[in-house]
Amino acid sequence: MTDWKDEVEEIVFEGKIAVPYTWTVGSTLSKWYGELRDNAKIWGNRCPSCGKVYVPPKIKCNECYKDLNDWVMLPGTGTIETYTVVNYEEPDFHPKKAPFVYGIVKMDGADTGLVHLIDEVEPEQVKVGMRVEAVLAEEREGTIMDIKYFRPIA
Repeated sequence: MTDWKDEVEEIVFEGKIAVPYTWTVGSTLSKWYGELRDNAKIWGNRCPSCGKVYVPPKIKCNECYKDLNDWVMLPGTGTIETYTVVNYEEPDFHPKKAPFVYGIVKMDGADTGLVHLIDEVEPEQVKVGMRVEAVLAEEREGTIMDIKYFRPIA
């Protein structure tokens, strides 16, 4: 018995589908993005029960399920916990030309990691445990890219 797929010519159409949409980040992230944009400050929020500090902030603690209303200003420095080197081009999506590095930065004073660009360093020089600092955009718009990237601390 033959499979019907053996008798069909496969045709592949390569294309992209644009799905424009808007969404709200809610009151917690709105406050975070607003502080980043207006005051060039990076904040986290702390659980009143277990003390865990989240950045970016959350509404509820992942451990205790308590409301997170205690805001903590962070110094903008941290440590790379892990990273990946991006080697492919995607001009409509990537924030910069490849190769570049995305890392998870555990900011000083926080218990969670923030995924962001690592720059001002060659990709092969990035290491787990590397100390970094946030570089903020001159003109901030209230988005994650208000933090342009993290760079190694000399």
